[in-house]
Amino acid sequence: MVWRSYKKVGLFIIMIIALAIIPIASQGELLFTKVSNATGETETDAVLLEEKLTDILTNEQLYGATTAVSVMHAKTGDILFSQNGGSRLHPASNMKILTAAAALETLGVNYQFTTEVRTNGKVKGKILHGNLYLKGNGDPTLLKSDLRQMAEELKDQGIRKVKGNLIADDTWYDDVRLSQDLNWSDEPFYTGAQVSALTLSPNDDYDAGTVIVEVLPQTTKNGKAVVQVTPETDYVEIVNHTQIVAADGTKDISIEREHGTNRIIVEGTMPKKAAKVRSWVSVWEPTGYVLNVFQQTLQEEGIAFIGKSKALFGKTPAKARMLTSKKSMPLKDLLIPFMKLSNNGHGEVLTKEMGKVVHGEGSWDKGIKVIEQVMDDFDTDTDTMLLRDGSGMSHKNMIPSEELLQVLYQVQKQDWFPVFQNSLPVAGEPERLVGGTLRDRMKEKPAKGNVIAKTGSLTGVSTLSGYVTTQDQEPLIFSIIINNYIGSDEGIIKIENQIATMLAAHQFK
Repeated sequence: MVWRSYKKVGLFIIMIIALAIIPIASQGELLFTKVSNATGETETDAVLLEEKLTDILTNEQLYGATTAVSVMHAKTGDILFSQNGGSRLHPASNMKILTAAAALETLGVNYQFTTEVRTNGKVKGKILHGNLYLKGNGDPTLLKSDLRQMAEELKDQGIRKVKGNLIADDTWYDDVRLSQDLNWSDEPFYTGAQVSALTLSPNDDYDAGTVIVEVLPQTTKNGKAVVQVTPETDYVEIVNHTQIVAADGTKDISIEREHGTNRIIVEGTMPKKAAKVRSWVSVWEPTGYVLNVFQQTLQEEGIAFIGKSKALFGKTPAKARMLTSKKSMPLKDLLIPFMKLSNNGHGEVLTKEMGKVVHGEGSWDKGIKVIEQVMDDFDTDTDTMLLRDGSGMSHKNMIPSEELLQVLYQVQKQDWFPVFQNSLPVAGEPERLVGGTLRDRMKEKPAKGNVIAKTGSLTGVSTLSGYVTTQDQEPLIFSIIINNYIGSDEGIIKIENQIATMLAAHQFK
């Protein structure tokens, strides 16, 4: 009798527990298998994505480094994954994403730079009596061929002699040549070229303010390798300390400009029949470089300077009349070498140009102020950023990966977005001005031709941010910022590639 009573009580307790568990179990099923967001994926899908990313981020090469990875759905703006997404890290050339977006928004896709030749004198017969002014307005794509075209146009106007000075005018921007955080060791190279409103590029990579130095295996009379400079100019002095060695010898060539001078030291060994060595070297004072090459070009075209003519720096008088001019390519085309090849000089020129156009001052301070305003308009948290230049060369730039996502999300809404998107490097595409800095990365599907992103690299810094479409056609935005690593860049790049490829191969549904 007593046993039966206990049995009834026990059954009653079991029923109560069962009734309590059923709603919890149902709720658990709802949370983890049935709730869908606007993209259509379930929470288990999101968990799977997180597991994949977390697994990659356990790579021992990241030990001791600071790594931020953030992923957003490109249509909804939902954050799907974020590790250290709010941490301020150095973006390297991912800074160019902000600069390009601000330039498109501020200047417009068809914006062009103009270089002018003016005079305050008059032409009498074949002689120009007065000064000849070469006025720069920031064009980073000016070539010697453009200077030659302007010289030919002066000759077509009947000018054969100039009785006056040749004056280079770079006053469109301020006279600060290098951004405040540029390392002195970067300054001799094309990545740290000086910025001037009057500058010259040696070829159609448009690395303004540089010359190309080539070392050839041909032998000079004194047994040294032949050294050539493009464009030909005596503005730089080549100091040739090379030595030609046997064909099976070691090729070890160094090309570097002495700080504060235009002495370029070329030294080392060059084997017979070896492939040439080529290097882009920045010049000291790019305005003087253009002045030198233009004066030489005028002489080549048969225009001589007579009397006590000098080549000087100065400001063009307001009433000086135009003789000829050259317009640059529009911004939509300039963005291709800027973003695909990660051209630092373009980033700094665009920054100063935005400052000049918006605030009347072609300086880094005013240009960065414009970039910050545009980012604020794009609903990014500018209070959590520190911007110091337009190229990303500064080790003091700081941007959280989630804010880069926000920029990449907001630019999709702009009418100029196709131009911006077209400027980004495309993974695995071998054409240099398509694949850009990603042409030798992610050469296989599903990443090839799918990952469209900006790379970035400094000592101890590697970044990759952009767009990718998953296997089931969901568009994603991602940002990877890795700081403070020691050792191989190659290993870190492999991790970035692995993340981007995983996103391309992922399926939500």
